[in-house]
Amino acid sequence: MSDLGPEPRSQPVALSAEDAEALASRHGMQRVATRPPLRAYLADIWRYRHLMWSLAKGEVVSQHQDNYLGLLWSVINPILLGVAYYLIFGVLLGLDRDVDNFVAFLTIGLFTFTFISATLTSGARALLGKVGMMRSLAFPRILLPIVVVVSSFVNAVPAFLVLLVIALVSGEPVTWEWLLYPIALLIVAAMGLGLALIISRVVHAVRDLANIVPLVVRLLRYVSGVFFSMEARLATIDNVPAWLSSALQYQPVGVALTLVRETLMQGMPLRWETWAIAGGWALFLMVVGFFVFWRGEGSYGRA
Repeated sequence: MSDLGPEPRSQPVALSAEDAEALASRHGMQRVATRPPLRAYLADIWRYRHLMWSLAKGEVVSQHQDNYLGLLWSVINPILLGVAYYLIFGVLLGLDRDVDNFVAFLTIGLFTFTFISATLTSGARALLGKVGMMRSLAFPRILLPIVVVVSSFVNAVPAFLVLLVIALVSGEPVTWEWLLYPIALLIVAAMGLGLALIISRVVHAVRDLANIVPLVVRLLRYVSGVFFSMEARLATIDNVPAWLSSALQYQPVGVALTLVRETLMQGMPLRWETWAIAGGWALFLMVVGFFVFWRGEGSYGRA
């Protein structure tokens, strides 16, 4: 007899690894922190879709619960930035002469880039900020970067709707190309998801890289033609290599901005090259991002 009760007369027989696995399987238990087969992984993502929507809703609410204006800030902030950039780049530097409708050009680029930058910065910490959740719950970890992109897109919806008003007020006529505007936004969102999947895996593996993400976002802002026409600026520079010009115009963020602009601006007619390259980038980033993230599924949440 001990202070904790009677001493056990015999110790339970230790099970072999095979018997333990069979016992766990018989009672519906499964090993955690492992990478499941691809088909099972896809099935788990679909099975936990309600959790994904709940987490996304919680992210949206938590981001605006301390603000009186709530989602309106997703419109106010880009508009204020647009006014500042218009005064700097349009008035002071005179870049408005490169584009027929500089107001629409600037706001479309700025609002679209704001969404992309949100997916990059939030995606970089999608896993780092949920370590406790990953250690306590079993679910496909890919839901976390997906939640980041979905919540960022929901936050950007009011701004994307305001873009239609800005285009009308600035003199853009309503054409059939406007019907492609939602499709262009979905392509941009697919690009953002692919980038978020890749960057979340990379930052989880090397935590210090999270400090470089803001620098990358800032660099993309200046090489993607957010507030000036990349094509017009490159035309003013002598001896620019053709490959460099194409790389700057058709890199994922640059072609994403052009894609959205072509749906709303008459001065930028639809080009099949833009849609083919943008669609190709979206598909490529989604597929690569998914497999890159899936390959590390068993490592997320560990110390």
